[in-house]
Amino acid sequence: MQFERCGAWVVSARGSYDMCSITPLAEALETAAKAHRKVVLDASGIAFGDSTLLNLLIVTHHETDFRVAAPTQQIRRLLEITGADTFLKVRATVEEAAAC
Repeated sequence: MQFERCGAWVVSARGSYDMCSITPLAEALETAAKAHRKVVLDASGIAFGDSTLLNLLIVTHHETDFRVAAPTQQIRRLLEITGADTFLKVRATVEEAAAC
């Protein structure tokens, strides 16, 4: 699901993401980054993500004003362990991510 919120384009992700399943999300974020100045990933529905997802988040961060909203415990841990939480804009809710 994708929608506009407070001037940001929100891409909602659901399920698990690894090298076999990342393509639809990668295409959605790439398209959003090309068309919108601010992009928010609603990560509240991500059950699992590995280095493939982490790489996608970093690439998207370099392409647009990118925020990660409501990451699940597993995704929050992935960001913390790798240090990606120090440069990615991680927010508690989609509304907070879209507003800042």
